[in-house]
Amino acid sequence: MPRHCVLPQQAGEGSLYEAIPSARARYDSHIGLAAFHRDIFLFKAPRPVCGWGILFNLVSRPRFGCFSHNAHDPIAGFLDVPRCCQPAAPVAMTDSARSQPKLPVQQLVILVVARLAEPLAYTSIYPYLPEMISDFGIPQVDIARWAGLTTAVFAVSQGLAAVPWGRASDRYGRKPVVLFGLASTMICFIVWGMSTSLTMAIIARAVQGAGSGNVAIIRTIVAEIVPVKELQPRAFSIMPLVWSIGSVVGPAFGGFFAQPATKYPDWFGNIDFFHRFPYALPNLIASAFFLFSATTTFLFLQESLSSKRGQHDVGLTLGHRLTHLFTRKSKPPRPSDAETPSDQEHPIPSQKLSAPEPPPGMKEAFTRQTVISLVAYTFTSMHSVAFDQNVTVFLNYPVMEHTPENTQLPFFFNGGFGLKSDKIGIIFAIYGTTCGLIQFFLYPPLCRRFGILKCWQFCSIAMPFIYIITPYASLFPTQQSRLTAVVLVLMLKGLVGIIAFPCITILFTNSCSSTRILGTVNGFATAFSGFARAIGPATTGFTFTWGVRHGCIAAAYYFLAIIAFIGAIPGFMVEEGDGPTRSEAESVEEAAADHQATARTRLVKGPFRATLDNLLNQC
Repeated sequence: MPRHCVLPQQAGEGSLYEAIPSARARYDSHIGLAAFHRDIFLFKAPRPVCGWGILFNLVSRPRFGCFSHNAHDPIAGFLDVPRCCQPAAPVAMTDSARSQPKLPVQQLVILVVARLAEPLAYTSIYPYLPEMISDFGIPQVDIARWAGLTTAVFAVSQGLAAVPWGRASDRYGRKPVVLFGLASTMICFIVWGMSTSLTMAIIARAVQGAGSGNVAIIRTIVAEIVPVKELQPRAFSIMPLVWSIGSVVGPAFGGFFAQPATKYPDWFGNIDFFHRFPYALPNLIASAFFLFSATTTFLFLQESLSSKRGQHDVGLTLGHRLTHLFTRKSKPPRPSDAETPSDQEHPIPSQKLSAPEPPPGMKEAFTRQTVISLVAYTFTSMHSVAFDQNVTVFLNYPVMEHTPENTQLPFFFNGGFGLKSDKIGIIFAIYGTTCGLIQFFLYPPLCRRFGILKCWQFCSIAMPFIYIITPYASLFPTQQSRLTAVVLVLMLKGLVGIIAFPCITILFTNSCSSTRILGTVNGFATAFSGFARAIGPATTGFTFTWGVRHGCIAAAYYFLAIIAFIGAIPGFMVEEGDGPTRSEAESVEEAAADHQATARTRLVKGPFRATLDNLLNQC
């Protein structure tokens, strides 16, 4: 008998089965992928196989082989193929192939669907917000101030609720918090669209902000399921890419479907509901997507919090049954699908293998680098969101003829673009499309070429100059030239903004010391950025109003440039960290959850089991 084979009679199926999770744990600790799915055992019966061919989803798929006699590391020798089973030259798995990680695409897609809800809710109001406030009876010169306050109240309430939502996710799990946030956003968004007064609209925005903590929670989930540094630029760039997609779709349908009875009288002119609530239609359309997002999350999103993994999830069970039902309709079940007695031979205890460690204290969690990264992230949120909100008011502001009496360049001049909500929606769609293309094609190679830190530093320096040149786009003589100029400025803003946000997010996440407090730390980040997103639009709106009254419409953009310059300073004190680590107790706890899941997985079924046993005996 070749020494390469370990027979069930020698080692016992139980001992070999028990050896698999420990080998997998050592493999996970080597490449740092404890959150990936490691429960699937894949076999190929048509090819001659010796031993238990175990293949992870994390590596490429070479030929299967046997376990070597090295019991200390079965993964290292499982491709050691004896001559009796070699159809060709042995294929050895290289170290690079063995250690090459992959993104958990399925879970990231579900997070993308859930994350898309917020940019839809946040950006779809931009094109019609000035007209909506004007319909409430607000004078033209005060629209910028109230638009800023409407945006600010959402950010303040979201910031106040961010830390409690983060702590709730650390205690009860990430998935329940995400589901509640989606449901809350859907309801409040409908109420916002049916607002008949400025007070009602502000209250709806405040409740909507307080009920959603999904920004921090989804960011935490991404950090937990993608702990490998090499994959983080791609993983963390997905969510800003989602924001870019939302920034395209949201303003487009927000501007297109606002005031439908007036814009499309043939379709909606006879519907009294849209005369009474002219801004309800885009919100109703978005709410349908929120319902789809909540359903997808409930059925297919897996819990990433280590202390909650392995627990029964009604949504996942229902989702599995639904997918199995449709799969069974398209593909009849085989007799081999029945469970074999060995499926129940080695049940894994459900209790935790060790008591969980208490979460680290605030001093341990908020290191110097974490605080510096948080300050940089806060300032970036402040001026970037304030710019996006205020530029809609600038685009809507009436065009003015520039004369020597009302224009004293380079600082004193007035006038905007005089655009309606549909044209503003088109411009923001171009803006969002640019951001998405940059995110998809330019961001990953730039990060690989120059590094996360250098990309962030360049973008933080470039933003103030973009803000300074923005108001001068209104000085061009023709409407076409003005629109061309402002679109080019927005494309530059999209270039640096869409690179800056994932970079500072990665720097902030990698500055944390432990995964056990990621939810809380990201909650604080959302809280601070929420306050910044409140202060930025509010103060910029007041500055815009003051500037218009004093003949200096560019005052708001000078103000944003000053904030951006201040926010760039911490970027040159940030250092790239190694990322949050998992404690020993947490790793054991997660291994227990994986062990439970593996015990519920059928190891081999039907004729495949008999084929493998016969091949083992032949060896």
